[in-house]
Amino acid sequence: MLATYFKLDENKTDVRTEVLAGITTFLTMAYIIFVNPLILGDAGMDKGAVFVATCLAAAGATLLMGLYANYPIALAPGMGLNAYFAYGVVLGMGVSWQVALGAVFVSGFLFLVLTVTQVREWIINSIPRALKLSISAGIGLFLAIIALKNAGLIVENKATIVGIGNLKAPTAILACLGFFIMVGLDAMRVRGAIMIAILGVTAIGIVFGLSPFNGIASAPPSLAPTLMQMDIAGALSLGLIAVVFAFLFVDLFDNAGTLIGLAHRAGFLDKEGKLPRIRQALVTDSVAAMGGAALGTSTTTSYIESAAGIKEGGRTGLTAVTVAVCFLLALFLAPLATTVPAYATAPALFFVACLMARGLAELDWEDVTEYAPGVVTAVSMPLTFSIAHGIAFGFISYAAIKIAAGRYKDVSPVVAVLAILFIVKFAML
Repeated sequence: MLATYFKLDENKTDVRTEVLAGITTFLTMAYIIFVNPLILGDAGMDKGAVFVATCLAAAGATLLMGLYANYPIALAPGMGLNAYFAYGVVLGMGVSWQVALGAVFVSGFLFLVLTVTQVREWIINSIPRALKLSISAGIGLFLAIIALKNAGLIVENKATIVGIGNLKAPTAILACLGFFIMVGLDAMRVRGAIMIAILGVTAIGIVFGLSPFNGIASAPPSLAPTLMQMDIAGALSLGLIAVVFAFLFVDLFDNAGTLIGLAHRAGFLDKEGKLPRIRQALVTDSVAAMGGAALGTSTTTSYIESAAGIKEGGRTGLTAVTVAVCFLLALFLAPLATTVPAYATAPALFFVACLMARGLAELDWEDVTEYAPGVVTAVSMPLTFSIAHGIAFGFISYAAIKIAAGRYKDVSPVVAVLAILFIVKFAML
């Protein structure tokens, strides 16, 4: 039944591989169920309720992605979007978290409208191949800087922006060890290399007292403080229209970049560079944003950490279904889930970064009007710490360079319009 529904044979995979890939993806993104409550808690929201909302939003959205779109892509409240929600909107603008949730819900509804009318699909399919490849590589570089930070290998430095961390720290040493083990096992074609390394580093950390073993199970907290607390009427007030469109704008291109990057890594793009069943994937993302707001969390979106499961062989929705089950179990196994530390998952993120960076190698290095905007796109993502900003710089540079070279026909109407909109956006910041 599973083979038939998820088309396992057609995708050259099996149940064991898909389940293992799903567990791997969950382990690399499980941090969100603990980080998200901390960030939204700063906005005045009940941390226990946000914990439950995060697990349920991730489980529901990922299950829909697996069953409806049949892609091995997991979803959860997005990092960056939650920070904008808490620090930009609630604390920065003085908006209540209930109204902010309403803005997230309205933006999700607008996502759905744009998806049904094929506008989002049209936009994503109109992205030039050079930008698609560089978006994939850029996401890899973005993952790399996150991984190095989580491992403690790089730290903030006021003089040089970033600097080297404490390489003598046991956690940094364990992170490096995990990466070496991971790559070595993968080179020997050992199934589950990423998961083995993550669990191995976690175990070593517990033995040497670097990480606590937090127990096995506990009852989940109450969801009542955030469930259906969104204020849609408040979000529709004239003064907050800009906030709604900010959520819409950022998630549109964050999600587009993530989908393209993951699709390229998994080999899902067709010969024309388009993603099959893209509408199903975009509908899932739209419904996820609305559902997450109703439960009590910031925008739920596709996760770049899904690349870890894809690397382990995940090719169908069964991988996503496995991730969804893990998120549901996390409701009752919260103490056990918190045992996996950031320095244990950092090697997985960096390993995936190495794999995704190869998109740069596939650029047309004989055509400067193709590889130059590609490099701008890829480098901008980690340096601005934003997938959306990297995409914006990519569109602007692609259109500007093509026009400067006299190759006007290479700039499609979609690319031209988006480039202009991005320029206006930056001009109004």
